[in-house]
Amino acid sequence: MTLKRTLVGIIRSMEGTSDRAKDPKLKTRYYNLSKERAWEEVSSTLKKIPGYKVLHEVPSVGEIILEKRTTFGRTMDITVSVISVSPVRSAVDMYSASRGSLGDLGSNYRTIMNLFSVLDKKLAKYKAND
Repeated sequence: MTLKRTLVGIIRSMEGTSDRAKDPKLKTRYYNLSKERAWEEVSSTLKKIPGYKVLHEVPSVGEIILEKRTTFGRTMDITVSVISVSPVRSAVDMYSASRGSLGDLGSNYRTIMNLFSVLDKKLAKYKAND
């Protein structure tokens, strides 16, 4: 993690992925799976990660809401979205925000990177190169 990311984290307490993200690590991930199959894989994988608690799942919309407590006692809310791009292709985006005031010193960024690394390993054979 860079010094710039930490400095931005002093004032910002949220992070998200998108197609237009400036940081290539925060780009939307695409998988060659139907939305239903991607949902099953992502949902089952996220439930197995220690330290994260699944608060809410909405399969019809494709959203999973997770909660994570940091070592300093702060709570982070993470929303994972599984979106259908075509009948055989899906996209996964994440948004993470810390509760409370001030920044997060980059912990939301690290959380997204951690979750994506787990998903990328699990879904490596389906990953689309975009």
